[in-house]
Amino acid sequence: MDMVDLARLVGTRADDPLEALRALKKLRLELARAETVLVHRARTRGLTGVQIAEALGVSKQAVHKKHGGRRFDGAS
Repeated sequence: MDMVDLARLVGTRADDPLEALRALKKLRLELARAETVLVHRARTRGLTGVQIAEALGVSKQAVHKKHGGRRFDGAS
């Protein structure tokens, strides 16, 4: 099941709140995984921590805390 299917489940399971919550949990996990992959991809392409943070709408420190500090600002 992909993210679109999960998002549909969340919206269409209003009659069964527990099923909607389970779908929402899966969607959150999938989004977190996608974010991790994209942050890694951005880092390997040489983007800065500031650029990544701006794209996510968070601080550089938040990205560093969530995804680790490797490769930010040229550090290994």
